[in-house]
Amino acid sequence: MLSTSGGHPPNPPRVRDVSDLPKAHLHLHFTGSMRPATLVELADKYGVRLPDALTEALFSGEPPKLRATDERGWFRFQRLYDAARSCIREPEDIQRLVREAAEEDLRDGSGWLEIQVDPTSYAPRLGGLIPALEVILDAVDTASRDTGLGMRVLVAANRMKHPLDARTLARLAVRYADRGVVGFGLSNDERRGMARDFDRAFHIAREGGLLSAPHGGELTGPASVRDCLDDLNANRVGHGVRAAEDPRLLKRLADRQITCEVCPSSNIALGVYEKEQDVPLRTLFEAGVPMALGADDPLLFGARLAAQYDFARRHHAFTDAELAELARQSVRGSAAPAEVKEKLLAGVDDWLTG
Repeated sequence: MLSTSGGHPPNPPRVRDVSDLPKAHLHLHFTGSMRPATLVELADKYGVRLPDALTEALFSGEPPKLRATDERGWFRFQRLYDAARSCIREPEDIQRLVREAAEEDLRDGSGWLEIQVDPTSYAPRLGGLIPALEVILDAVDTASRDTGLGMRVLVAANRMKHPLDARTLARLAVRYADRGVVGFGLSNDERRGMARDFDRAFHIAREGGLLSAPHGGELTGPASVRDCLDDLNANRVGHGVRAAEDPRLLKRLADRQITCEVCPSSNIALGVYEKEQDVPLRTLFEAGVPMALGADDPLLFGARLAAQYDFARRHHAFTDAELAELARQSVRGSAAPAEVKEKLLAGVDDWLTG
């Protein structure tokens, strides 16, 4: 009720800009990080005809209609992704992609980015597996130096390929641990390839000092997350949202402080959940499971890092204090050096106290 003595109503609480909130970005795929305009330019440069669904999405600004919860839908998603990847052919394309990914992350408040890549995808055009990884690592080093964003690489094996290929990648990743590789992952359709088939590759990576960060609990249920913990000794789980269906698993993740790299916009775009309110951010958060919000593949899903924090605010009523805690969790779950973590965590406090 307004005062009748000339008083004024209290000022509404200030809404802090989530783009100013310092955070770490731990789930961003290499090709999927590309700007739509960059893909259009590269496709024109190399004479690549992009699929109609992708072209329409790029020019409309709306993500393509995808539903990856059945194999046909996943195949369609992969077809779009492969079309985009085919436009990355020269070292300068990789340098551009990495620099632009860094610029986008900085705009969204990121102070640390771990970009995920399978170098075998680019090896045929770059002279082999080793040259491909070296080009990527050189691009990351240059972009980090030029932009000031802390950047490292997570090498990811493909579940759809033979586990021996994963072992080769793990050995390569360990070899370049002093050049910017900080982790080893496992991506693609988790309905194919059991986690335990890749246990030797993850053992090699862990013995070499790398983080274990396989995908799990996205397209299949809680058992997929348990497999990541039991068979691959995961330090982090890519996605992991389906753990919300198993209270005992939630407690295990919380007790061990295993970070789940949760990508809300991706979950909706791929049909993992029907509605924004269905993504179990609150369930994970209130169970004490650390989360690092990520953009996954913004090229296809249309939303970058800051938008994931806005998602938590708009659809799950996360307060600024809770958003700050999400940012802290992303920093703590990262492979950033201690001094970088301290700086980012201090920045989170400054954002919150204003």
